[in-house]
Amino acid sequence: MALKGIKVIELAGLAPTPFCGMMLADFGAEVIRIDRIGQHLLGQFKRSDRGKYSIALDLKKPDGVNILNSLTTQADVLIEPYRPGVMEKLGLGPKILMDANPRLIYARLTGYGTDGPFAHKAGHDINYLAVSGILSQLGRKDDIPYPPVNLLADFAGGGLMCMTGILLALYERMASGKGQVVDCSMTEGASAVGTFLWNLHNSAFRCNERGENVLDGGAHFYEVYLTNDGKYMAVGALEPKFYRNLLKGLGLSIEDHPQSLNCQKSKEKFKELFVSKSQDEWTKIFDGLDACVTAVVDLTDAHEHVQSKARSSFVLVDNGNIEPGPAPRLQRTPGLAQSSTPTVGQHTNEILQRYGFTNEQVKQFEEHGAIFQNYDTESKL
Repeated sequence: MALKGIKVIELAGLAPTPFCGMMLADFGAEVIRIDRIGQHLLGQFKRSDRGKYSIALDLKKPDGVNILNSLTTQADVLIEPYRPGVMEKLGLGPKILMDANPRLIYARLTGYGTDGPFAHKAGHDINYLAVSGILSQLGRKDDIPYPPVNLLADFAGGGLMCMTGILLALYERMASGKGQVVDCSMTEGASAVGTFLWNLHNSAFRCNERGENVLDGGAHFYEVYLTNDGKYMAVGALEPKFYRNLLKGLGLSIEDHPQSLNCQKSKEKFKELFVSKSQDEWTKIFDGLDACVTAVVDLTDAHEHVQSKARSSFVLVDNGNIEPGPAPRLQRTPGLAQSSTPTVGQHTNEILQRYGFTNEQVKQFEEHGAIFQNYDTESKL
């Protein structure tokens, strides 16, 4: 696989950090998740952790800090999710770790970045979106701004952007031989993902208030419509040729329903028509028309969609859940969704021994409470 041989240390966190680590693991990196002792009961809480190893350390104990320090001397990448200053207080900041391992890529995944007046503030996806300016553009007309759950800042602007930074740093390291700090702010990441909105500002696509533009609910030809079985159809007929086929499927004329923005008459007519048939009926009608009209597939049914099945887009993991497979697809070195999702501390003893610690040292660490090994779960090493 593309990242075979790359060793990653991931300090356990929520949402963006495990997602970043999972994507690296999907493409062959060895990802060791550092869990906290005392959280082993959370091992059954499903996160983005397929294909990883887990060791549990107490970083408040000198032995725990020394263990992590030793692991990073043999690693290519460290991913940490804490607010600025936390790792420095532990004696695990980038200066110390990168002095010991100059090739280390030290990825810091934070809400607002590592400096600035908001650097130490707590926050979540909705707060980062708010500060980025993106949240002000999301939502319907005459309603409050509304985020698309926590996908934009946590996962797109956070986890995915952090992975991009890590890959760029790994590529640059091939020439320089040196690692570097990747400063990934979810606020800046969300802004970058939303660059399109700045580019569209004052254009034909975005010249009105929120909810009155082509792509945010202001157009009858780019909208979601209810069907008579309580399901939905997604309409994205932006180009004239697709719009003509949309009208053909609906049995309407372009004279009565021109492709103009904020045409409430047409939107009401579309609503009336779509709710007169079931989702299956509309799907059959538009299967033969190139109109950019598709059924809105429920999340739990997406793996059964004909397109997903044809490409084997989803995978079955060892806990019985179905998840999206690795993306994008590489021709020669594709990703592989490794099924095993580790419990907290599942591989502590084995990893430490593999990284050079003796059986006696591991035993002492465990007696001193610096590590935790989950003996109830079979190791995959």
